[in-house]
Amino acid sequence: MYQKFIINQYGILKFGRVYQHRELLGWDEECPFGGGLWKLDEGRRAILLYGRSFAFGAPDFNHVRRIEWSGVGGTPLPLFFLPHWPEESQLIPIYANPY
Repeated sequence: MYQKFIINQYGILKFGRVYQHRELLGWDEECPFGGGLWKLDEGRRAILLYGRSFAFGAPDFNHVRRIEWSGVGGTPLPLFFLPHWPEESQLIPIYANPY
């Protein structure tokens, strides 16, 4: 199992431990806004997002409207995207934008 995330058509960022990104989708969901991998950074007390989904493409965080925390233990933590993973010098904060 791998730590993966997707952004579905409703703008919900979903986390899980799955083999394929499509396993995070419900029966009526699509993934037009991409996905990638995530890891918990205990030193920063944050979740780091990186990479891209081979099936759905690179994540477009401009479409995130809500974050579903159940796949990472249910506790909200700061989210950061690493655009040049594995290099961790640039961290871009990720927020849900309800509008």
